[in-house]
Amino acid sequence: MAFEVGQIVEGKVTGIMNYGAFVDLGGGTSGMVHISEVAPTYVNEIKDHLTIGQEVKVKIIAIDERGKIALSIKQAMPRPQNNNYNNRQRGGSGNYNRQRGGANRSTSGTPDNYDWNRRQNTSDNFDDMLSKFMASSDEKISGLKKENRRSRKGGNGGGQNGGQW
Repeated sequence: MAFEVGQIVEGKVTGIMNYGAFVDLGGGTSGMVHISEVAPTYVNEIKDHLTIGQEVKVKIIAIDERGKIALSIKQAMPRPQNNNYNNRQRGGSGNYNRQRGGANRSTSGTPDNYDWNRRQNTSDNFDDMLSKFMASSDEKISGLKKENRRSRKGGNGGGQNGGQW
């Protein structure tokens, strides 16, 4: 079977490594799903998401000159066509504000239960977030400056050599 970039196919997980999983695509052809392409959430352990022998739907994202096939499970997942955020942006009457509180958020982190509509920290507008960041940054910088001044005035000459310059 000839494979093309962008094609979505089914395969079977044949091996799991720390950096990714190998998937048999049939006909003696296999590809690899990098750890970053396993799920739409952060993956610390691939074994938490995949098992050997598991049937998976994958998207072919690259084929190099040596014929190695790069696959993605997260890109093969269907994205919701009619989410409430998009409806609201188009002037729809979706229940976007109710979802902002997190009532419909997934907590399992598995690809099958991923909530594509999830938005984090939406209660703050950009200006509020920026001012909080700037205040935190200013506090850290002033603390570093104070520490630097203290180390220069230190008890035994101040430097790392104990004043033996």
